[in-house]
Amino acid sequence: MATDQSPQAAGFAEVSRTLVAIAAEVVTGVQRAVVGPGNVRTARDNAWSAIQADRARAAARAETSRAVAAMAASSPRRTVAAARRRARGAVLPVR
Repeated sequence: MATDQSPQAAGFAEVSRTLVAIAAEVVTGVQRAVVGPGNVRTARDNAWSAIQADRARAAARAETSRAVAAMAASSPRRTVAAARRRARGAVLPVR
């Protein structure tokens, strides 16, 4: 499905792409000048940082799950029937 573009619209798109490309080059050049060529972040660096953050979040979730499971296992369970007895004023046996 081809669309007819006017020469003016095609020229505008080309100029826009060129300006974006130049701006990206300027930003990259400024970054290299400020932080040094060896410290410029790459896609690989960003991906590795994301992997490390995912691992840290997974470890924190696992630790939280273990803590919740330990708390649930160590505390006495309160059932609906026990709650109803307390509501009616019944005396519960002491453990």
